[in-house]
Amino acid sequence: MFFKQLALSLLALDVLPATASSGPSRQFKRAANITTCNVNESAPKVKAPKTNVWSPISPEDNLAVWNLLHDPAAGLNLTDPSIANVTDNYVYWIDTLHTNKSDVLPYLSGSAQPPPKFARVVIFAGGKAEPDSQEYMVGPLPVSNTTRIEKLDYIFNGGSGGKIPYNSRYFDNARTVASEPLLISVMSNISDITSKLIDGVYYGSSDNRTTLTSTSGTPLSYDGTQAFRTVMFRYPNTATYLTPLDFFVILDVTGTDSSLYKLKGIVTNEKFFATVSDFRAAWDAGELKETFKQTRTPDWGLLDHKPEMGVRDLEDKLAPQSLEVGGKRYKVDEQEKYIEYMGWSFYTSYSRTLGLMYYDIKFKGERVIYELSLQEAAAQYAGFTPKAAGTVYHDTYYSLGNSSVVNTDAICIFEADAGYPVSRHRYGSSNDYGFSYLGTVKASALTMRSVATVGNYDYMFDYSFHVDGSLEVTVRASGFLQSSFYYADQGNFGPRIQEATMGSLHDHILTYKADFDILDTKNSLEVSQLVVVNQTQPWYAELGSFEQMELQKSTMTEEQQFNWQPNNAAMYCIVNPNATNAWGEKRGYRVVPGKSNIHLTPLNSPWTKNQTPFAKSHLALSRQHDNEPYANSHANVNLPMKPQQDFLKFFDGEGTDNEDIVLWFNLGMHHFTRAEDIPVTLYSEAVSSIVFAPQNFNDRAQDGDLLNRRWVAVNETTGQLEYNSYGVALPGQCEVDFSEPVLSIKKNDEL
Repeated sequence: MFFKQLALSLLALDVLPATASSGPSRQFKRAANITTCNVNESAPKVKAPKTNVWSPISPEDNLAVWNLLHDPAAGLNLTDPSIANVTDNYVYWIDTLHTNKSDVLPYLSGSAQPPPKFARVVIFAGGKAEPDSQEYMVGPLPVSNTTRIEKLDYIFNGGSGGKIPYNSRYFDNARTVASEPLLISVMSNISDITSKLIDGVYYGSSDNRTTLTSTSGTPLSYDGTQAFRTVMFRYPNTATYLTPLDFFVILDVTGTDSSLYKLKGIVTNEKFFATVSDFRAAWDAGELKETFKQTRTPDWGLLDHKPEMGVRDLEDKLAPQSLEVGGKRYKVDEQEKYIEYMGWSFYTSYSRTLGLMYYDIKFKGERVIYELSLQEAAAQYAGFTPKAAGTVYHDTYYSLGNSSVVNTDAICIFEADAGYPVSRHRYGSSNDYGFSYLGTVKASALTMRSVATVGNYDYMFDYSFHVDGSLEVTVRASGFLQSSFYYADQGNFGPRIQEATMGSLHDHILTYKADFDILDTKNSLEVSQLVVVNQTQPWYAELGSFEQMELQKSTMTEEQQFNWQPNNAAMYCIVNPNATNAWGEKRGYRVVPGKSNIHLTPLNSPWTKNQTPFAKSHLALSRQHDNEPYANSHANVNLPMKPQQDFLKFFDGEGTDNEDIVLWFNLGMHHFTRAEDIPVTLYSEAVSSIVFAPQNFNDRAQDGDLLNRRWVAVNETTGQLEYNSYGVALPGQCEVDFSEPVLSIKKNDEL
């Protein structure tokens, strides 16, 4: 693992060291089996109880699928992507098709064979009379004479299955190459102006005379009947997101015939010019000027030490580190990607569009969640420029293309101290100590951490499995702002953060899927609403009627989107209505809001009109169906008016009481930009989280079987403190060899 993050902290006992006094002596009975710690040992191995049926297809299967698709007998007439143009047919990507839950459950119950695997393929078909992008399913795998190539339509509900208009497909290199001549023509024609107005010229990315870089974003279509490319220019440097220029070119790039592409307009100085002639006329009339000079070499945008800021006192010392001094307390089956930890067990998988996914999550052998996965990381910006006003990102849209790069140590698994006890109590007494008993239990959690750098942002995803049976999902965002050129009259869209840069206001919304199976698939969502009632009680007759709060319980009986209640006045629990604990209460898990639980701010924006409904509420409840596996489509961002996958159609009036149900939830941040976002945004503030906690799932708190605890009692006869560490003592010695993790980074060709 890249970071050897390990954990030890003293339990919060609130007992001072013994000092000379006239009272009874304070004596602690310590365990005798003091041992030397071992922080470098590997995690113990474990054999997964079942094959990981959710695992990605193997590299060998991926290659076999590639060869099958390119076999002339397949009839797809494919061109190698490295030489393809917009009028060719070629493979965009190959991924793993999810395994249907209805096929998996019989296998998990022990009554069936593992379900077959299928590949998921996207093919851009520019060579058709009516070009399109079509998804296919290829399987069963491994490739054999029974393997079939079939259209993948059943997981989409937008009306056209896995097919989308060619105009709305990913803007890849072939589309860039096709539209570049028009951009070069426009920019070359006005280079005499841009050299003075923005101190730069553009003759194409490969032309040595070029002193600007270009970038464009999404959406690039509304419904697939048109396509446009909004180009923003920057100076070439390592912090281009922070040094935007006040110059935009908008191109109409509809279709595959590049001779029909045309200029839609030029934008600068908060003005729109439909033609080059209009733009040149404004320049000649002296109507255009560069109001602020943008930085060419923004050293202030780099995340290195800034000597001009000095050094804080004692900052030359190594900061505290977390250490697993007792050795690793989790077990791993590396082949099956299966993990066990303190009663938890789960499988992991990976998708190029969704990242890490978790399956068959159990606590003490009982299933809690069938699937927990990220569905989308969306962002919508605001501003008075084409780029700021018209930018929406769906990160599932972006991928690595047609080549593979291996990142070693990309997932960090570590157990760490929680920074607080899971439980603690001091039992009061009138003796010299002020207590008769003192108990405290150590809190720790196993965290699965990964970081995804998508363009300018580094998302850090944490899934933390706590020893008390709760599961916490946290996301943090750092990295460069997508900023805008500073306009003095646009403070309503963000503050000035550098000489010619303003921070663009935007939302980050990350949508997750939690397919709860509390013990089995028959679950319900129970709502406990806090309400204020007026009542009388005979022992308070003098008060008459008085206010008091009470619970009003109900069951959400129909699919719907909904929001957290103001003041968190409602508790939402996924329960099994057919199973109770020892006290007759329905067994379940509570959904607890954490930090910054938000939804998307604009609800009727043309750029998120119909394709981003999953981001427009805090929570949603639907019935589980194999044909509704994802909240979004990777192509949806370019189809805001006519989505390929319409999340709203999930909510069609089906009952959700005592059914197989799915909870969809959003994490995110309203990014109120600030000067402190330079050089990058900070993980400490840009964070959102949620917790799933046992709610009557057990008969008592799940800390009684933990040995990492301290129990202190006052012996009333001797007046001494008696101390029990339950055999888990602090090590007497701890030899630690630290190694610099940066030194383990290798080039791709060395892997």
